[in-house]
Amino acid sequence: MKVLYFAWLKSKVGIGEEAVTPPAEVATVGALLDWLATRGPKYAAALANRSIVRVAVNQEYAGLEHPVKSGDEVALFPPVTAADSG
Repeated sequence: MKVLYFAWLKSKVGIGEEAVTPPAEVATVGALLDWLATRGPKYAAALANRSIVRVAVNQEYAGLEHPVKSGDEVALFPPVTAADSG
């Protein structure tokens, strides 16, 4: 599974992407985030407030219950807001 980190998540974790092999019981986005947070203090800090972390699985927005599996690409990024036009 490839995990991509964007914006301040990339800064906090210290890398832009990595290949991970989570345990078999990690079957949803929420479980993946829980597992990633146990990988060290940088991960725990980056994922401390899940309400400001958005997730895409294979380039589609995904909620915490969305399934994940080996071979998926999971992107973690902050909420994106539209710029004011005026």
